[in-house]
Amino acid sequence: MGSYGSLSEDVLVRFGVLGPVTATTEAGDPVVIPGAKVRLLLADLLTNRNHVVSADRLIDDLWGENAPANASGALQVRVSQLRKALGDAEPGARDRVESVAPGYVLRTGDVDADRFAALLPTDPATALGLWRGEAYADVADHEFVRAEVLRLTEQRLVARERLAAARLERGEHDAVAAELAALVAQHPLREALRGVYLRALYAAGRRAEALDSYADLRNHLADELGLDPGPELVALHGRLLAQDAALSPVPTAAIVRNSVPARLDELVGRGEALVELRALVPSRRLVTLIGPGGVGKTRLATEVARDHAPACLVELAPLPAGDGGVADRVLGALDLAEPTGSVVPPADRLLTAVRGRDLLIVLDNCEHVVEDAAELVARLLREAPGVTVLATSREPLGLTGEVLWEVPPLPLADDDHDVDAVRRSAAARLFTARAAAQQRTFRLDERTAPLVAHLCRRLDGLPLALELAATRVRALGLEGVVARLDDRFALLTASTRDVPARQRTLTAVIAWSWDLLAPDDQQALARLAVFRDGCTADAASAVCGTSLDTLATLVDRSLVVFDGHRYRLLESVAEFALARLESADDVRARHTSYHLALAGRADPLLRGPHQREWLARLDAEDANLHAALAAGGGLPLACALTWYWYLRGRLTEARTALARPGTPAEERRASPWRLGFALLQGAAFAADDVRACVAACEDPRAAWFVAHALIERSELELTASLLPVTDDPWTGAAVASTRAMIAHATGDWAELERVATRGAAVFEELGDGWGWLRASEWLAGLAEVRGDFDGAAALHSEGLRRAEELSLTAEVGGRLSWLAWLAVQTRDYAAAQELGERAHRMAVAQGSSASIAFAQISLGFGARRGGKLDRAVEHLTQLVERGRAEAATALFLPMALIELGYATEQLGDVDGAIALHREAFDLAGPMGSPRNEVPALEGLASAAAARGDAPAAARLLGAAAAARVAVESPPAPAEQDEVDRVTDRLTDVLGEPRLTVLLTEGAALTPAEARALL
Repeated sequence: MGSYGSLSEDVLVRFGVLGPVTATTEAGDPVVIPGAKVRLLLADLLTNRNHVVSADRLIDDLWGENAPANASGALQVRVSQLRKALGDAEPGARDRVESVAPGYVLRTGDVDADRFAALLPTDPATALGLWRGEAYADVADHEFVRAEVLRLTEQRLVARERLAAARLERGEHDAVAAELAALVAQHPLREALRGVYLRALYAAGRRAEALDSYADLRNHLADELGLDPGPELVALHGRLLAQDAALSPVPTAAIVRNSVPARLDELVGRGEALVELRALVPSRRLVTLIGPGGVGKTRLATEVARDHAPACLVELAPLPAGDGGVADRVLGALDLAEPTGSVVPPADRLLTAVRGRDLLIVLDNCEHVVEDAAELVARLLREAPGVTVLATSREPLGLTGEVLWEVPPLPLADDDHDVDAVRRSAAARLFTARAAAQQRTFRLDERTAPLVAHLCRRLDGLPLALELAATRVRALGLEGVVARLDDRFALLTASTRDVPARQRTLTAVIAWSWDLLAPDDQQALARLAVFRDGCTADAASAVCGTSLDTLATLVDRSLVVFDGHRYRLLESVAEFALARLESADDVRARHTSYHLALAGRADPLLRGPHQREWLARLDAEDANLHAALAAGGGLPLACALTWYWYLRGRLTEARTALARPGTPAEERRASPWRLGFALLQGAAFAADDVRACVAACEDPRAAWFVAHALIERSELELTASLLPVTDDPWTGAAVASTRAMIAHATGDWAELERVATRGAAVFEELGDGWGWLRASEWLAGLAEVRGDFDGAAALHSEGLRRAEELSLTAEVGGRLSWLAWLAVQTRDYAAAQELGERAHRMAVAQGSSASIAFAQISLGFGARRGGKLDRAVEHLTQLVERGRAEAATALFLPMALIELGYATEQLGDVDGAIALHREAFDLAGPMGSPRNEVPALEGLASAAAARGDAPAAARLLGAAAAARVAVESPPAPAEQDEVDRVTDRLTDVLGEPRLTVLLTEGAALTPAEARALL
C-alpha cells in the first residue's frame, strides 16, 4: 500500500482489518476507538494507508449526503479523537495520523493485511491464521472499503486453495474434502478450488462424487457464463476417469496426521505471548510452558501448534499419576496402530515412525507423568532431529536444552475505576467476552467495569477461573457473582460437557496439583497460605519452618510464584490450602509475632539513611501487617507502624488501627499519635486537652508530632508552646522545621532562614530524606518571598524528585502544590492547572484537609488569573468556607479572600469585593502576618478604581508599595500584573503627574490608615 515513510518504528501500533477494524499496542492491548465515526475514519485511512486522503473525500466517506454544517470542523474533531485514542494507548502513536495537504495520512508498516500478503506465497496456514472474520467486518457495507474487501477476500480464497493443496499432499484428503464442500458451494465457478476438491474426493475413495462435482462445475459454467471448464480441469477429469494412480492417497505409513483441534473461540490477551512463542518454537527443540492450573497453558500451546504443520496434540491427563504409557498416548494421537503380534516397545515404534520427519509434538499436562514424559522426550530429541516438542506442565521436565516459558495470569487493570483501563485489561476482556457469550446483553461500561476489575483481581487474572465465573453471570448477575467470591469454590463450577472433569471446577483444578505433592510439601504450602501477598525466604523459614528446597519444589510445581524477591500464592491456591492447614492457630501466632518484631525493628530505621529500604520493605509486607493487626498484633503493632503510615500519607488507616484497645501502658504510648492523626484530618479539639496529652507524653517525637499536626490547623501560638526541647538530633531537626513554618507564616525571614537551614543540615547528616524535604520546603518558601522564583522552583523540583524516589505520597502532593503555586506567580496558568489537579487528586485520596486546601489555592488562583472565573469562584469559595470554619484563622484564608475579591470585582460586584478585601486585611494583623496585608491593600485599590474612587485607589497603591518594601516582599510577576492593570487605569483617569502625587501621599500612610480610606 505504498512506502511507510520516515516515522520511527519505535512507536508501534498494530492495525487489524482481517475481521472487525482494530488497533492494538505492542503489548497486545486493544486501543479503544471512541465512536462509530472515528472507527469509520480509521478504516478509511487504513484502506489508503501511507497515502494522503483528501479531507473532502473523508467527509464524503463518513457522512455522504448528511454532512454537518461545519464538515471540516467535524472531521478535525474525529481526527483529534483518533489521535488521542492512539496516543493514550501507546505514547507517541498519535503521530501516526498526519495532517498533509489536502487531507490526512495514516502512516503504518504494521497492518495484518500486509502481513497476510507477505506470508501467502510461502506459509498460507500462518497467513490464514491472521483472519478473525470477514475483512473490515464492522464497516464492510460502506462504499469506500468495498474494493479493498473484494481484493482481500480473493486473496483469502487463494490462500485456502494453496493450504488445501498442501494438506492434500500430506494425506489429509478426508479432512480437506469435508472442509472444502461448503466453500465450493459458496464459489461454484472457481476452477482452482474445484480442482483441489476433486482430488480430495478421489483420494478419499469418493470417485463418483468427484465426477459428479466436475459435472456440476461444467453445468454452472455453461448456464451462467456460456463457457467450458479450463484445460487443467479437463485434464484432471480425464485422469479421474482413467483412475490415475498418482491421484491415489499417500500410504498411511508415510504420513503423520495433524491432531490439533480446531479453534472454538477467540484466544484473548495472549497476543504478545503468541508472537514470542511462534518465534521461539521453531528455533528451540524443547519448550515447556509452565504455570499454575487454569492459567491457559493448553490453549496457548494449541494456538502455537496451529501454525506448524504437521503438528500433533497429545493429551496426557487421562493417564494415572506415574503411569508409563506416554509413548502409547503419542502413538495413538499420531494414529499409528500397533501391528498384530508386535513385541517392539512403544518408544521404539514411535522413534521409527518419526525419525527423519519434521513434526511438532505437543505434550499436554506432563506434571503427573513427568518422569516418563521426560525420558521419552530425551530420546526424541537425541534420535529424531526433525522433532520439536512443546510441552505443558506445572513443573519442568528437567532436561538439557529445555526452555522454560512461564505462562502468567492475564494482566489486570491499572485503575479499577477507569473504564478505558479496564477495557484494555486482558483479564477483563476475557471475562467480558465469555460473559457476553452467556448473556448477550452483557456489556463493559461505567457501571460494570469496577465490578469486573474487582472480580478479575480477586481471581488473580486466572483464565479458567474467569471463564467459570462468566458462566454464572446469566443466573446470578454480575453483582451476584462478585458477592459470592468469598465462597469461590462453590461458585466456580461449570456445566460445560466438552471439557475434562478436572477443569469443570476451580476445586478440581487446584486439587489436581495438591494431590501430586508429598504430605510434607502439602503442609508447607498450607502454612505459606497464612501470608498475604507473599513473603521472603526468611519469613517463610521463621513462620513456617520452610526450607529453600521446599520452596523450590513448590515453585517448580507452579503452586508458588517467585518473582526474584518474594514467594507468593495465587489467592485461590491460598484459600484452598488454608482449608487444609493443620495447627492453624500456632502458625498464625508465629506470623503475628514475626511481623510485630519486623515493625518494631523498622520504626527507628525509618528516620535515617535506611529510610528508603525500610519503606519499601514495609510496603511489601503491607498485607501481612494488616493480617497481623487483625490476628492479635493490636495496639503494639499499630504504634510501631505510626511513622510508616504518616510517611505514606495513610492517615485514616493509622487512626483506625490506633483505635484498638490496649493495656494502660499501650494506651499511654498510643494517645499522642491518636491525637496527632485526628488533628491532621480536621477533628475538633480543645486546647487544654491537647496540652494535657503532650504533658503526659514520654516520647519527644510523639510530642513533636502533635505540635506538627496543630500547625496544619493554623494554631501558631499553641504549636510554638508545645514544641519539645530535646537532645535527640532527629527531634531537634523536626522542631526546627516546624519553627521555620511558623516563621514563614509570620514573615520572620531571618528566623526562617536560621532554623530551616539548621534543620536541613541535621536531616541531611542523619540521612533522613523526609526530614530534608520538610526543612528545604521552607527554604524554598523563603526564596519565593524574596522573588527568587527560579531558586524556589529548583528546590521544590529537587524535593519532588526525592519524594517520588521515596514514594512519599504526601510530600509528592505538597511539592506539586508548591510548583503549581510558583506557576501561578510566574503566569504559567496551564502548568498551574495541571500540577494543581494532580496535587488535589492525591490530597483527596489521602484525606488530608490541609493538603486539599493547598492544592485548591493554586487551582483557584490559576483559574482566576487564566480567565476561568466560574471555576475560580468555585475553588475560592470552598477555600473561604473551609477557612472560616476553622477554630483558629486558617493561614490560607486571607489570601483566598483577596483572590475571591478580585474575582467578585470582575463579576461586577464591587461592594462585595471591597468587603472581602477588608476581611482579609483585618485577619492578617492578628495572625501576625503583615505580608498578607499588602495584597489586601492592592485588592482594595483595584476595587476603588472600579468604583470610580481614583484618588483613594492611588493612595492605597502607594501604601501597598511602601508596605512591600517594609516587609521585604517584592511582588511576584502575576501580582505585579494586577498592580500594573490598576496603575494603567488610574493613569488614564488622573494623568501621570496627579497619580504620582497621590502615590506619594499613600506611601506616607500606615497600612491601617490606608485600610481606613474605604
